[in-house]
Amino acid sequence: MPWRAHDEAVVQMRAAPINPADLNQIEGKYPVRFPLPATPGFEGAGVVVDAGGNGTTIPAGTLVILPHNLGTWREAVAVKASELVAVPPEIDPVHAALLKINPMTAWRLLHDYVDLKKGDWLIQNAANSAAGRAVTQIARELGHKTVNVIRRAELIDELRSEGGDVVLVDSEKLRDEVKSATNGAPIPLGLNAVGGESALRLANCLAPGSTLVTFGAMSLQPLKIPNGLLIFKGLRFRGIWINKWYDSASKEERMEAFRPLFEMAKRGLLKTKVEKAYPLTEAKAAVAHAAQGKRSGKIIFEFE
Repeated sequence: MPWRAHDEAVVQMRAAPINPADLNQIEGKYPVRFPLPATPGFEGAGVVVDAGGNGTTIPAGTLVILPHNLGTWREAVAVKASELVAVPPEIDPVHAALLKINPMTAWRLLHDYVDLKKGDWLIQNAANSAAGRAVTQIARELGHKTVNVIRRAELIDELRSEGGDVVLVDSEKLRDEVKSATNGAPIPLGLNAVGGESALRLANCLAPGSTLVTFGAMSLQPLKIPNGLLIFKGLRFRGIWINKWYDSASKEERMEAFRPLFEMAKRGLLKTKVEKAYPLTEAKAAVAHAAQGKRSGKIIFEFE
């Protein structure tokens, strides 16, 4: 077990996913760069095995979510007890390990940019991604309607079964298809995880004065905004990086945001699909698997 300082607890890892941000960091393409030698992993959950003697309210045996920028692909870690988030006992370690990045990003996307009312529409690309599915699940719980844009037609039925109100394949006909599917309802919020032409097709579906929030760039293509979308439609273009939100949020604000996610997870309404779990000893194979396209879910590390 690692040595700990007086204000730290020792956490034995139980699960840690491999996210695109992890792969980008390994490749040197991510803004957060740990000093080498470094341990990857922005997200994970584990059990407190040594709570320390600092008066922490999180006792040994508690399942916790680890703070970001820590490096979770390891068997155990010493971390400041005040930075741990205790997880309700109804949630298993794998689901807990997958709550911090994608579901929290989805929650912020649906709350921080547009005052959505029940029945309001939003549109998103990459709807089959982990973040996209979280958006759909949370939006459904909040009473919002979703237009879910994907690249592969074989995913349409699956995403509809998970609560997507409208599921469409991205194409040059997207604006007309969205208008038909929503009966011309105004769409005040667009969520872009792709960039490039896909993002512009989302923007063209939005009502005047609406907001497009970018939180990913899967296409690796820049978002070039036509002047008309700014001048004549008055669209707002925003961006979110969940790391920044965690850096600026107080402990109380973080816990307040986790509570509804925990409640949804306990009721089985917030789930991230897992395609395969690997032991840490097979890290090379796990990373290669995570880098492949057309997966059906997350690749994770599970620890005994």
